[in-house]
Amino acid sequence: MESKNIAIAGEITPSKTIIPIIQKLREYEKEEKLSFKINKIIGLYHGESSKDFLKPYCDEVHSIGEGRRGKKNSKGKLAYLISKDILKSFNALKGKGIDLLITAGNAGDVRKAIVAANVLRIPILHIEQDIYNPIEVISQANLVTVPTEEYKEYLEKNYGLQNVVNINGYPMAKYVDNHIKEGNLIDKDEIYGEYGMKEFVLVVLGGDLKDEDIEPLIRSVEELNLKALIAPYRFDRNIVQDLVLSPNIKVLPQYVDLLSFMDAASHLIYAAGMGMTIEAGVFNIPSLKIEGFHKTHGSVDLAKSLNIPIVKIEEIPKAFENLEEQKSTDLVKNSEIAIEKVVDLINEFDDMDLDKSGLKSTKKIWDSRKVFR
Repeated sequence: MESKNIAIAGEITPSKTIIPIIQKLREYEKEEKLSFKINKIIGLYHGESSKDFLKPYCDEVHSIGEGRRGKKNSKGKLAYLISKDILKSFNALKGKGIDLLITAGNAGDVRKAIVAANVLRIPILHIEQDIYNPIEVISQANLVTVPTEEYKEYLEKNYGLQNVVNINGYPMAKYVDNHIKEGNLIDKDEIYGEYGMKEFVLVVLGGDLKDEDIEPLIRSVEELNLKALIAPYRFDRNIVQDLVLSPNIKVLPQYVDLLSFMDAASHLIYAAGMGMTIEAGVFNIPSLKIEGFHKTHGSVDLAKSLNIPIVKIEEIPKAFENLEEQKSTDLVKNSEIAIEKVVDLINEFDDMDLDKSGLKSTKKIWDSRKVFR
């Protein structure tokens, strides 16, 4: 039986999408359901946090750079840094006999890994969730998967993409479900004891928030007159702490196990994208999603389907008063279906006609992204 080397590339949220697929591939291999044997799985990580996620599932891992959100660089320096990271990706893939690269998400790691793989003529399977703002180089992937039939039609119609397959779900939901079931969460009582509050609203910063949004957001949360914990995430913890006036609000360390805090919280207010919306859906926690720059976004669609209101910062107090339970969904069940579909695609990859969509599609996506630049 043929042996294959598979490479995977991702930041944190894309890694959570790819990991359950790798687990299912390993499961299929043990059950002799694969048409090949897995020789090696090579992880290309983007930032040290994603390294921690990928390392347990890979035979070897290689850095391809770090995210630059929030860092200001000139266009010339940015082009230099991106080129440098593409070279890192190239060197990480070169000479490894990679038979397939799997990417997910819409961040720089996707661009770097796909460009390098194209130079090396490595076939690419890309898992897309941010349908309205994808990275332009997914047009150079051999196969692109999407979570719904409507999204498949959108990519084909708006960007001229070929070889788009609807997998009917979000694989990341299974990662979250597994994380819970495997007992990886911090005990709720430990969190209650450490922060001196048994019922609290978890407020997660991130997404499209700007520095100038933080103070009005904190004022809106203070207006709730409830105990709250703020996860600063990409924002400087000390700056966030200095803006807090209410004794009801505490600021968490820069990075914490958000899944454990979501499990312990009574409510969630967040300014983030697809990853946190999926997590909120799996936990089925009453939530508000803060409206960001991206008014049209896959996470907005999913939030609406889960009955999670999307609100402006100043609307938080009133929206919180009228907050309803989430809708019951098949998010985890559908994720299991999606994972099996992706694994089947990998299994059949060599037998499929998978020409790339080409430069016309690249330009269409590039032009559509101008509004976000």
